[in-house]
Amino acid sequence: MSELPKTFDPAAIEARWYAHWESTGAFRPARPDAEPFTIVMPPPNVTGSLHIGHALDITLQDILVRHARLKGKDALWVAGTDHAGIATQMVVEREMALSQQKRTDFSREDFIARVWDWKAESGGQITRQLRRLGASCDWSNERFTMDEGFSKAVLKVFVDLHREGLIYRDKRLVNWDPGLGTAISDLEVETKEIKGSFWHLRYPLEDGSGFINVATTRPETMLADMAVAVHPDDARYTALVGKMVRLPITGRLIPIITDEHADPALGSGAVKITPGHDFNDFEVGRRAGFKAGEMLNMLDAKAAVVQTSDGLIPADFLGLSGVEARKLVVQRLKGEGFLIPFTDKDGNEHDAEPRTIQTPMGDRSGAVIEPWLTDQWYVDAAKLAGPAIDAVRDGRINVVPKTWEKTWFQWLENIQPWCVSRQLWWGHRIPAWYADKRVDDRDDEWDTSKAIFVAENIESLHQQLRDYYGSEPYALYDDEPSRWAETPSLENMTKVAFYGVHRDPDVLDTWFSSALWPFGTLGWPEQTPALDKHYPGDVLVSGFDILFFWDARMAMQGLHFMNEVPWKTLYLHGLVRAADGSKMSKSKGNTVDPLGLIDKYGADALRFFMAAMESQGRDIKLDEKRLEGYRNFATKLWNASRFAQANGIGGGALPDTIAQPVNHWLIAEVQKTVAALDLALADLRFDEAANTVYHFVWDRFCDWYLELIKGQIDDETKAVAGWALDRILVMLHPFMPYVTEELWHALAERDHDLIVADWPVVDAKAVDADAVAEIEWVIRLVGELRAARTELGVPPAVKLPLMVSNQSAATERAIDRNFGILARMARLEAPVRADPPSGSAQIVVGEATYALPLEGVIDFAAESARLSKSAEAAEKEAASLAGRLNNPSFVERAKPEAVEKARADYAEKSAEAERLRAALARLG
Repeated sequence: MSELPKTFDPAAIEARWYAHWESTGAFRPARPDAEPFTIVMPPPNVTGSLHIGHALDITLQDILVRHARLKGKDALWVAGTDHAGIATQMVVEREMALSQQKRTDFSREDFIARVWDWKAESGGQITRQLRRLGASCDWSNERFTMDEGFSKAVLKVFVDLHREGLIYRDKRLVNWDPGLGTAISDLEVETKEIKGSFWHLRYPLEDGSGFINVATTRPETMLADMAVAVHPDDARYTALVGKMVRLPITGRLIPIITDEHADPALGSGAVKITPGHDFNDFEVGRRAGFKAGEMLNMLDAKAAVVQTSDGLIPADFLGLSGVEARKLVVQRLKGEGFLIPFTDKDGNEHDAEPRTIQTPMGDRSGAVIEPWLTDQWYVDAAKLAGPAIDAVRDGRINVVPKTWEKTWFQWLENIQPWCVSRQLWWGHRIPAWYADKRVDDRDDEWDTSKAIFVAENIESLHQQLRDYYGSEPYALYDDEPSRWAETPSLENMTKVAFYGVHRDPDVLDTWFSSALWPFGTLGWPEQTPALDKHYPGDVLVSGFDILFFWDARMAMQGLHFMNEVPWKTLYLHGLVRAADGSKMSKSKGNTVDPLGLIDKYGADALRFFMAAMESQGRDIKLDEKRLEGYRNFATKLWNASRFAQANGIGGGALPDTIAQPVNHWLIAEVQKTVAALDLALADLRFDEAANTVYHFVWDRFCDWYLELIKGQIDDETKAVAGWALDRILVMLHPFMPYVTEELWHALAERDHDLIVADWPVVDAKAVDADAVAEIEWVIRLVGELRAARTELGVPPAVKLPLMVSNQSAATERAIDRNFGILARMARLEAPVRADPPSGSAQIVVGEATYALPLEGVIDFAAESARLSKSAEAAEKEAASLAGRLNNPSFVERAKPEAVEKARADYAEKSAEAERLRAALARLG
């Protein structure tokens, strides 16, 4: 217990208290007999740094965990980081490039060792930043998606799903990043608007009877066209269906087919079909009977043109980039008369029509993403999705806000196979081996079309190989034939010729491993005490943008392997946007560093802002004025605590008996606030919870109670005030942990930290309802008197007599009991029981009329003119705003933030006009 400094300095207390909490084990679950409460942190990328979205996500989770801990639960917040396959490999390769080194200069094992070295040195940045925000995670059991135990879980899941037929190898289109040389997920694809062109092509019919016209934004892909599709109901093409087209340049014969993908209203109604390089065309091709293995592929892994399986692409196209091939295709088509010119509005002809093209780009490489036909590993997501759909439908998973349930059902009911393989070195290696053809003199060729062996360990692999090969010799090698592995089978080799068995070089998609996070972090596949107690979790707090990539996949894997949902409630928050409502992005230059905000306003202010602004289903606008306001709120609490110290008020228990009405009122206010706060947190109404405690602390405790008791702080009041202040600190702690812990120890000698204190309960301690009502009457009367003085321009130092009429006997007694407070807070002289004289400001509270004589105090004419002018100005502005808001053109076409501001301004000006008119009426 020490005297508080005059100035509240967040930086001085944050680092000290966080280090204390962590060193004392305050974040660890240590209540074996208590009800568990479990949250798993969405694991941030090990390469990452704290951004504003993390700040929101972590704040909401920490509020729930700290609240559960204060409620006496055995709270576990699972923390850790994701290995972030692509991002981490890129970071390490960039560092190597500074020394003129490439990944391929090293063996796979040596490169991976370099990545582990990088993680040891630089991979903990984001967890250090999470600590600055106050995240009370169980860091003593921090997990990593590539640690030994978690990797064991990943391996078992892959092998088990493969054994069940739910993981398989297939040839399909993927999002291919030619810059990275790997398949990527939809989440890693950014769609950008690029200025492009729309070409119209003329394809000749094989029989020479005419042409069929198509249009495309990618004319180079015609080198791999396999069909032209028209709508089955398009009468223009009925006679052409089934005929063949001879493609320009390649001479390939392709059929005219029907498919509802072709829209008769768009262009000519006929579309070229390139199933090996377009997702829609792939489905059209499959419906037309093309097998994936038969679909033509005209690009290599670097998006350069390669020969198709039919050998019809001319040699001068081979090796060209997509852009180069496009130019040459257009040149050839134009020269041979197969390019239909575009005529602009002025009658001028051009090779193509200008268009803005929605172009998929790799979010890390910046390369144009190619739909590419390749062999990959897939999860049969449709079969796993059924139980996840049912879990939401029957309420085992409660989705908050409920509006997201529809999206959950729509996506899972139409889910596609999930591509889980990536062409990287860093990640969980796919545990699959391929039986190659017979190898002579260790030939460097292999054939991956042979048998596939999936094994959880080397012993299981050898058993499968012995069963497959019998007595024939075989040898294992890694992803390069020159790198042979030492295996027991090599010792038995007596011939030069043997069978080679090589391992799949790919790794698993990062989302595959993170889908196991809720149970893999608790020790599964071992049946650990942590797993028994803390699975399933209570709440998952997540951004809606990873609803499919992570949330739904966790539900699928948890239900499949644990026969139980991974968490009971899924809370989806919105985005943090710039102050003008626009989305934050580096390209716009409007991103905000949360660490900079912490430096400026303190972690408590940032956390409280996030909570107060988090309204279910709505995005948050980052308003630094609000942040400054919450920093002021922390300062207000600090100053209230200094006032308490100066007046001998410290933490403690309530007295057995309470005599003073003001103390009955405060006890009732505390009970009401606790009840409202509990309800708001139970419903995950973070904004309501924050605003509940904010208004109690600022309005009721600081602005009223501390003012009401000034000059009459006896022992009873000290005890009640200290008791209430203790409860304020506990209620505020989940939102503002640092300042509350500091004040907790400053106000009294404690035998425990605030972080492990007891949450206040709404007890049955009786309060005098009449006493509470009396203080509410005092507050209302003081408020009305102060408002009248302010509105009418009464100088603050002037004391006025209080004229009272029509009062009841009860009101008379209340005035007498509380006139000391009324006189001090409303600047009054002794009350006079009389009708109000002329030239008085009158107010009515309850049955009584109260008047403030103003003759000689203010200039009635000047004050009346001022109020009239101000009221007219406010009414005029309100009318103007009302006109804009009643104009459908403005409401529909203006930016949403402009409409919202107009509504807020209208409400403000309307209230101001009403207030001014009321003041004018008082002068009458």
